[in-house]
Amino acid sequence: MASTNTSPSTGLPPLASNGVFHASASIVIDAPRELVWEVLMDWRSYHEWNPFVRNQQLTDASKKPLPAHQQTPRAGAHLYIHPVNIPPSFDAPKIFPAGSAFEVITVLDTENYRCAWKNIDYPDWALGAERWQALVEVEEDGRKKTRYETIEVFSGILAHLVKIFVGTGLQAGFLAMAEGLKKRSEEKIRS
Repeated sequence: MASTNTSPSTGLPPLASNGVFHASASIVIDAPRELVWEVLMDWRSYHEWNPFVRNQQLTDASKKPLPAHQQTPRAGAHLYIHPVNIPPSFDAPKIFPAGSAFEVITVLDTENYRCAWKNIDYPDWALGAERWQALVEVEEDGRKKTRYETIEVFSGILAHLVKIFVGTGLQAGFLAMAEGLKKRSEEKIRS
């Protein structure tokens, strides 16, 4: 597991591995950190604003969805992310089926507004993936805003294939999710 120390300029910790490649995004959102966190953690509404990750939910170890009253994110919980649209789109995939990922939540730090999960579909030597998301208060134009930061590091021998076949699409997806989070959060402030 990665260290949870952070540098003052980022909410992301130093990652345990540089990996084969990574996808990342960062965007400043004109909304309070608490509101952005609420949007980010409301997985059931992802289909309304997130063209990359259309849904994610907590499951048991066999990917069976947990009941609604057990859908509160927590460290140690299994997370099934599906559908994942590469390239990001609100439409159904046209050529290839939507992707998915099966994860375990490794960190849910509500005090510091960050979360992380690790892929468990494959052994780490084959394909490891560690995703972090963090919200940091920043001051811009004399006002408090929120910077959303995310990174996923891919490692293992299959990471080379992931990079070749969907690396560009993953990067586009991370940027699209960041832009969607910004739009959704800023719309909530105006409404």
